[in-house]
Amino acid sequence: MGVGRFVFTPIVPLMHTQARLSPGAGAHLATANYVGYLVGALAGILAPSLARSSALLRASLVVLIAGLAAMPLTHSTALWMALRLLAGVASALVFVIAVSPLLSRLREHPAHLPGWAFGGVGAGIALSGLLVLAVLSFADWRAAWWASAALAALLTVLAWNLRPEAAPEQSGATARPEPADGLVRRARTGRWFSALFASYTLEGVGYIVAGTFLVAAIEQGSPGWIGSGAWVVVGLAALPSSAVWAWLGRRWSRPGLLCAALVIQAVGIALPALFDSVPAALVSAVLFGATFIGISTLALATGAHLRFPRSVALLTAGYSVGQILGPLLVAPLLQHGYRQALLSASGVVLVAAVSAAVLRSGFPHQIVMAHSGTPTVRRCAAPKGRVG
Repeated sequence: MGVGRFVFTPIVPLMHTQARLSPGAGAHLATANYVGYLVGALAGILAPSLARSSALLRASLVVLIAGLAAMPLTHSTALWMALRLLAGVASALVFVIAVSPLLSRLREHPAHLPGWAFGGVGAGIALSGLLVLAVLSFADWRAAWWASAALAALLTVLAWNLRPEAAPEQSGATARPEPADGLVRRARTGRWFSALFASYTLEGVGYIVAGTFLVAAIEQGSPGWIGSGAWVVVGLAALPSSAVWAWLGRRWSRPGLLCAALVIQAVGIALPALFDSVPAALVSAVLFGATFIGISTLALATGAHLRFPRSVALLTAGYSVGQILGPLLVAPLLQHGYRQALLSASGVVLVAAVSAAVLRSGFPHQIVMAHSGTPTVRRCAAPKGRVG
């Protein structure tokens, strides 16, 4: 999934120079992929049975490979958009189906263990960057797409026998709705969830601009290999990030960590726009890679902690909408290069950090369930930054 969804980023500069893809068209291709990802994610949320289908998992993997292999067969922007849309749908379905057994079977294990599994996305990013870096020396953009399809096929062989989570056993009892508890829960945690939702949606807008154009932006002021090399560094930094942030979240306040991660990411996104140097590019890659998956880990864990109804679904939807809006909002700025787009994205992520800072005010570090089943908010002091 990391290859199928993110290999577009290091190939974009090649398509600009060799396939005459305009910066605006590149933004539209990225948007098509994110629209597809939203469609696939919503399908997984609205039809839970999809997350338990081995056939759908395998079909999605095949579609992902075919979409990568078909990109060099045309020069039509419309067809490229259709292929990236399908890749987005397939990526989301692969993610949803893989996450279900992951979280179910590792529920009793330490939190960092599923974090390492999420790091597979980072491994896919690193492998795709290495692949494009290797192709640069002897081939063109078409070979880069075909090589990525071959890599995805190899990884698919390893993932082919992944067994989705089994359907839950049906009991004879009929579940009773608890509308009163739901209203109380919303009333007591709603203001914190609203700040979290705003922060995570803004993160979707800002992060995806860097996730789409970081390589192209770096290559504007550095040797060509630096851009793809930086993308490898992004993947390597992302690989352990989810596990590390999950581990930190068990010892320190998640809202505080979320705010810190967003500030770090904003700095990383801005660096290539402010400095044309190899060290700035590499530091940017480390800061961006170390935070974008970790921010998702922290935000979703915070939403689950608040026990707000359907928090994960709502946060995922907001984040996905933000990803769709990001490339569209910066598209008019791309006529003059990528600096303004990256600086704008950095500013949006800083606003997300401000929203996360608001979330810290009076945050309920403990929410316990009373005997009646109604959640009770208990505010605890967190001396020295730690969770009480």
